[in-house]
Amino acid sequence: MNILIVKANDRPATESISSRMFETFYEEVKNNEKLDVTVYDIYKEDMPYIGQDLFGAFGKMASGEALTAAEEAVVAANQKARDAFTAADVVVIAFPLWNLTIPAKLQTFIDYIFAGGYTFKYDETGKMVALLPDKKVILMNARGGVYSTNEMQAMEMSVNYLRNVFAGIFQNEIIDEIIIEGHNKDPERAQEIIETGLEKVRQAARNLG
Repeated sequence: MNILIVKANDRPATESISSRMFETFYEEVKNNEKLDVTVYDIYKEDMPYIGQDLFGAFGKMASGEALTAAEEAVVAANQKARDAFTAADVVVIAFPLWNLTIPAKLQTFIDYIFAGGYTFKYDETGKMVALLPDKKVILMNARGGVYSTNEMQAMEMSVNYLRNVFAGIFQNEIIDEIIIEGHNKDPERAQEIIETGLEKVRQAARNLG
């Protein structure tokens, strides 16, 4: 089983709960001989934002024109992300809630793989059809406040967004969703909240084999 772990925070685990979630999960799976584990650290990857360089490059590639250095860089980054996603049976994403949404580098990774003709297409009736629906997904998110209440759910655009992308558009099955929240809001219970969440992370890793 090929496991792709997307590490979406470059802060040290001593300062970041989502980084601790990544490290906890990785420690559980790295020596499992049944699993082929790949880490895609978005902060160590050269990942230019998508824009005219990428779209212009696609046009040039179709007509056989030479690419600029900037176009070559974004095409290579785009392809590397797609290759990693294509090879994965299970995609694990460890990410924080920053300013109500996901880090910009994680958005860029999603932008690379969220593409017509790759993860979805439209059929002759105009219906969207998923092209890579057999992948499983594990979402691991940390947020210092509490966003799971009815009053706050609409403001949370990290887990909600990734659910819509992977389960909605890509038609992937989300097999685990672990959220550690409220540790900043309730510092007296912070250690309990974090440890309870990390144990769920360990169990999700063990469930893979």
